[in-house]
Amino acid sequence: MTNSLAQFITENGLEAFVLSAEQTEGFVTAMAAAPNLIDPSEWLAFMWGGEDEAPFNNPEQLEAYAGIIVDMWNAQRQALLANEWTWPEACALSEAEIVNQATREYCEGMLQGWTLARDDWETIMPEESPENALLGGVLLSISLLFDPESALATMDELGAAELAQFEEIFNGMPVMLCGLTMRGYQMVEQL
Repeated sequence: MTNSLAQFITENGLEAFVLSAEQTEGFVTAMAAAPNLIDPSEWLAFMWGGEDEAPFNNPEQLEAYAGIIVDMWNAQRQALLANEWTWPEACALSEAEIVNQATREYCEGMLQGWTLARDDWETIMPEESPENALLGGVLLSISLLFDPESALATMDELGAAELAQFEEIFNGMPVMLCGLTMRGYQMVEQL
């Protein structure tokens, strides 16, 4: 999915105007994981920085871009609810940098997307609820993978720095994110 988005962005010269393909996919994943469905018309403008005016040359270009985003959202939502979500192919661990640039951008997009759904998550999984630990674990993991050097420095100060922990977090993310999405969906359905 990211390849067709990346291709669309490149072919239309939009690199400087919209989030990268990995950031976009991370953002869309966060929207797909949200417990309450948020219409893409409410968040699509975040793909180009929230500006009032879209950076597209014509309505057809905007429509094609929006189509790619909606298709991506549908695929991500289905994968999350079916417990089949996995990291995009481009995302990986890196011996030199802990995680590669694609993983950082994906996690950055996810964190940006979480801010839009934050109130929904906090409503169904308030701080004192048992589910809040799952929510907190997913957010902490995404944050650690977005900025592993800072996390590693902090962990080192606490005497707990180990690169193996990042591998466990990275490998555990599909289970955690699918579990969180499915639990959020169940909780909203019970309301």
